[in-house]
Amino acid sequence: MIIQADLHTHTIASTHAYSTVSENCVWAEKYGLKAIAMTDHAMNMPDSPHVWHFENLKALPRRIGGVTVLRGIEADIVDDCGNLDADEKLLSKLEWVVASMHKWTYEPSSAENHTKAYLAVCENPYIDVIGHCTTDMFPFDMERCVKKFREYGKLVEINESSINNKKGSRRNSYELLKLCKKYEVAVTVDSDCHFCQSIGQIPSASDILEELDFPQKLVINAEWERVREYITAKRGDIGI
Repeated sequence: MIIQADLHTHTIASTHAYSTVSENCVWAEKYGLKAIAMTDHAMNMPDSPHVWHFENLKALPRRIGGVTVLRGIEADIVDDCGNLDADEKLLSKLEWVVASMHKWTYEPSSAENHTKAYLAVCENPYIDVIGHCTTDMFPFDMERCVKKFREYGKLVEINESSINNKKGSRRNSYELLKLCKKYEVAVTVDSDCHFCQSIGQIPSASDILEELDFPQKLVINAEWERVREYITAKRGDIGI
């Protein structure tokens, strides 16, 4: 599996990442990617950038080298009600929104509570992607939620970094992908890059997709044009 857009990446604005947006784009172009989404952490994460970082993303050129740059965020799910640490006013200005659970911003509790949170998140119209939802730390009722993700048109992320580094994520990715295949839920396969040379690199995720014979038509970022069409249909003509 080769992707044309990496839709979950970080820069030094999130200080546990180590590359600039320009460095990310240089390597993305080397690897043949057509686009990346800049999705640094929202404000409740201890080392996140100030809200001004997101307010001023318009200062970035639309293309850096040959790579289209989507101005986005990884928002944190902060409670069982699916609230985020980024308000609608901010999210409405952005072009790509990943919503994720992190132990620093949402204390892990029970599968019931995590399920409740994901079901509520679905109703937020600004969210595009349910981020790295395969770790053992945040178990949830996958089948119930996948059905809801489909109902509300949310993309489900298969996250290379989580597969390689988060307990249970490889095993849980199999279960999640089987359900996405069953219910024809579109996924995005991302690096969750924290260093430029990792951008667009998804070997572990690709192995799982191949083993499951997962339909490429359900991998939205296998083709940049499909991502572009998704964004344009949702946000109008933003110049991509």
